[in-house]
Amino acid sequence: MSSSFSWKSTHFFLSLFVLISFINVCFASRKLNALVQDQLLQYHKGPLLSGKISVNLIWYGKFKPSQRAIVSDFITSLSSSTPSKTHPSVADWWKTTEKYYHLANSKNTLSLSLGKQVLLENYSLGKSLTQKQIVQLASKGQQKDAINIVLTASDVAVDGFCVNRCGTHGSSKGAIIKGKTYKFTYIWVGNSETQCPGYCAWPFHQPIYGPQSPPLGAPNNDVGVDGMVINLASLLAGTATNPFGNGYYQGEADAPLEAASACPGVYAKGAYPGYAGDLLVDKTTGASYNAHGTNGRKYLVPALYDPATSSCSTLV
Repeated sequence: MSSSFSWKSTHFFLSLFVLISFINVCFASRKLNALVQDQLLQYHKGPLLSGKISVNLIWYGKFKPSQRAIVSDFITSLSSSTPSKTHPSVADWWKTTEKYYHLANSKNTLSLSLGKQVLLENYSLGKSLTQKQIVQLASKGQQKDAINIVLTASDVAVDGFCVNRCGTHGSSKGAIIKGKTYKFTYIWVGNSETQCPGYCAWPFHQPIYGPQSPPLGAPNNDVGVDGMVINLASLLAGTATNPFGNGYYQGEADAPLEAASACPGVYAKGAYPGYAGDLLVDKTTGASYNAHGTNGRKYLVPALYDPATSSCSTLV
């Protein structure tokens, strides 16, 4: 009697164990699938930026010619028609954005070139700008087939700057040609050197919060502008893959995670909070970088989310 009960009870508990294990495996699998799906930047079926696009720079406030050259050389470095002969290059980094076009089954391509530069050194709108004024400044660039980039000097305050953003991108109605209204895309990036370098120019400055590590050397010897390049690079990737708010992004449309912002603080393999990763170091200056540009430039560019591998892709 007892042996019969023992065999039945053992069989019962064994069956129960198998059932619970199966449920746990299914639940874990569902959680893993959900996690993978959450990590993907969803495509919201809108257009990606395509065609021959002119990148126009609108300088608001005082910038040295050497500072303007750092940024204009970076824009030129993006183009595969004038690539750096040294790798890894800025053009290599930009190629990751092409994967979004393939994934969207888009036959369109994007070609960027440096357009005109507008100097507004007299602070015509003052030294404290609203988002509406940023768009107003952006409209001084081309109104069709353009990314108009507004760069504000270190003594210019902008709504939200250093509080919850280092820059932004969007689109606005532009020129009306033959009865058709065109849109242009715009980017704004501020020079954080005197206002919040620990927030907007890390890792070239000690971070405001989080793990503390020594700041890295800026590759163009300008903490503020080298920091601007990082943020500009991130926003350019977002502009290409989510130009009108219905492309690739995750989360809320008005505060989306995009191609670069989905990989915060990652610049090379081995990165973790407070550590940018195992970067290349210039033997002469000791500056840290991960990409070569035109005119012998070196830059630090952020990791981009690679939709083909569902991971953050770095050059080094």
